[in-house]
Amino acid sequence: MGVKRRAFLIGGAALVGGGVFALKWLDHSASEDAVALTTGKGESSFGGWLKIAEDDSITVYSPHADIGQGSNTGLGQMLAEELDADWAKVNVVAAPAEKAFANTMLGQGFLGEMSGHPGVINALPVALLSFIARAMPLQITGGSSALRFTGQRTMQVLGAATRKALVETAAKRLGVPEGELTTAESKVVHAKTGKSLRYGELAAEAAQRSLTDEPKLKDPKTYRLIGKPIQRLDTPAKVNGTMQYGMDVQLPDMRVATIMAAPIRGGKLISVDQAPAMAVKGVEKVIKLENAVAVVAKGYWPALQGLRALSPKFSDGGNGAISTASIFAAHDALRKAGKVESEAGEGDVEAGLKTSGAKRVEADFRLPFLHHAMMEPFALTAHHKDGKLDIWGGLQDPLATKMAAVKFSGLSADDVTFHPMASGGSFGRRLPMYVEIVEQVTKLAMQLPYPVKLIWSREEEVTQGAYRPQSSAHLTAAIGKDGKIAAWRNDYAQTEGIEGEATFIYDLPAVSRRLFKHESNQTTGAWRSVNSTQHGFYNECFMDELAAAAGADPVEFRARHLKPGSRHLAVLNEVAQRSGWGTPLPAGVGRGVAIVESFQTIVGQVIEASVKDDGTPKIHKVYAVVDCGRTVNPSNGENQIQGGIVMGLSTAVGEAITLEKGAVVQSNFGDYPILKMEGAPASIDVHFLESGAPMGGLGEPGVPPSAPALANALFAATGKRIRSLPIVAIS
Repeated sequence: MGVKRRAFLIGGAALVGGGVFALKWLDHSASEDAVALTTGKGESSFGGWLKIAEDDSITVYSPHADIGQGSNTGLGQMLAEELDADWAKVNVVAAPAEKAFANTMLGQGFLGEMSGHPGVINALPVALLSFIARAMPLQITGGSSALRFTGQRTMQVLGAATRKALVETAAKRLGVPEGELTTAESKVVHAKTGKSLRYGELAAEAAQRSLTDEPKLKDPKTYRLIGKPIQRLDTPAKVNGTMQYGMDVQLPDMRVATIMAAPIRGGKLISVDQAPAMAVKGVEKVIKLENAVAVVAKGYWPALQGLRALSPKFSDGGNGAISTASIFAAHDALRKAGKVESEAGEGDVEAGLKTSGAKRVEADFRLPFLHHAMMEPFALTAHHKDGKLDIWGGLQDPLATKMAAVKFSGLSADDVTFHPMASGGSFGRRLPMYVEIVEQVTKLAMQLPYPVKLIWSREEEVTQGAYRPQSSAHLTAAIGKDGKIAAWRNDYAQTEGIEGEATFIYDLPAVSRRLFKHESNQTTGAWRSVNSTQHGFYNECFMDELAAAAGADPVEFRARHLKPGSRHLAVLNEVAQRSGWGTPLPAGVGRGVAIVESFQTIVGQVIEASVKDDGTPKIHKVYAVVDCGRTVNPSNGENQIQGGIVMGLSTAVGEAITLEKGAVVQSNFGDYPILKMEGAPASIDVHFLESGAPMGGLGEPGVPPSAPALANALFAATGKRIRSLPIVAIS
């Protein structure tokens, strides 16, 4: 999510109207609502996010969507660690899509990170932050934020506070000092007498106590769950097939619909002859929307066949001349005209570029739109009955999804319920602010007397994406006589700025990053690691070019521009050592290096690659070193980094969304190729550095270094620079 996309967080503070007392009352009221929504007989709630049953079972409510990332297990680990809970009795489930479960601490983390003033934001009253989170509304999953914000600021604190309340209750019952009590495996133990009390028999009384906002957290040296490779909680259900995804919803008397939107974004539906669709057996209805036509049938196949039988006419919205080439031409024109949208950096770049005796280096880079390529296409089910609307499916912000349905249906929030479900991948695509299917299924349901599941075909998903922006950059630098960079300028063109998201890691005397803003007719949105993929590619490929211009080794050249003793330098040195940097390789094989920081996590990669007889890349090995501060679950962390690497490599060697005459050319995996097993590296070595730094994310940071490390490896192998992606063939 870019600055533009996260601006809603910053602007949310303006929504606050009442005094502190009123806000505290509202916060208390929301907590009571949370308890009422989730607590049943024999259960006791703590802070709304945690409940303990009489049988000692523990339920943790996660405000993060299950999109395959495994964060719910990590959240459970973090809470259970501080609670000293019996892990075998911990279950993590999706929080209800209600304002009582708005994610306050996530809002605090994002506000601090994106504003650049975390100290100020952290000083705001929790009641104020809670109000803002509910007003957003905020229940979002993204930005590799689950563990580093919700985990640390909500789950660990809640676990420790609840443990304290349980100990206080046990001390009262046993008539002993609190200091004589210990906790383990969901029990409070008094060693002197050998007595113990289960959490389940203490919970009801403990829940009546006020939880402290600042409990004492454990010394990391005593952790028994955090830092351990624990099996993910969702694995059994995914293995035995009981996990329910949005595509799996089945309701009595349900119909299935599929849809075709205007092929040129910005276009409107002009007309459609319904007869060919209605002639298909099983088709029951054709519904026209402003920019789309939907077919409703007794199953997906007849709905799809009915849709394919139609020949709707759409306008082009004035966008019929837009193409990939025209967008890049517009980028170049903006730079030539000097129309700077925003600028960031430090130092006098103009003076630095004119340094006496300096060598000036320039390079142009181009990157395409990218599709998210989720495993599970969109599928939402909706049912409007008796003035109530229910929607089932998997999206990244259940609460915002509910409120979008409120808007599109015209119903009150009390009459709309969103039921969060697991999602088969996302990578940023399931943010409701960029998802037309919420509006579509709501409008269909309001016209139908039965439940309807709206499924987007793979073709619809590819052609109607919210893509990573098409982007280009002109980079200029000067290398002084001392072999160091005197100045660096990045003039980039895309839909939005990168500040607050794409971290520039090198310690240079003068740096400028200038945005030349351009918007096409395409919707652009969050894509895994957001702007760090584009700018990681630009920066790290250019660093290699500068190293060559300086006659320096790429690793050594980077090291001389990183602060001594920094985490970045430690990662660079470690990945160089682990990869055998500088040691001989077989003929035709090259090594490339890249290091990128994103979401407070630093990832260095070294890739070994060569070129096959047909000119396409062959990726042999990948070495990755990761500093995310602290790793909660090393096994899942390794999976996330490996998955990110493969995704990053896939974008390098095959993926691209292109436009002709205003419309997307690609339509399915036949012309939008994803990296296959045969093309994946035979070995991916992942190593974590436990630096003790503030926790960073892991869902996204594995992606950005992959493409530049591969491009740099191919240069080492062939002597040919790669400045645009995908790499089709090297001649």
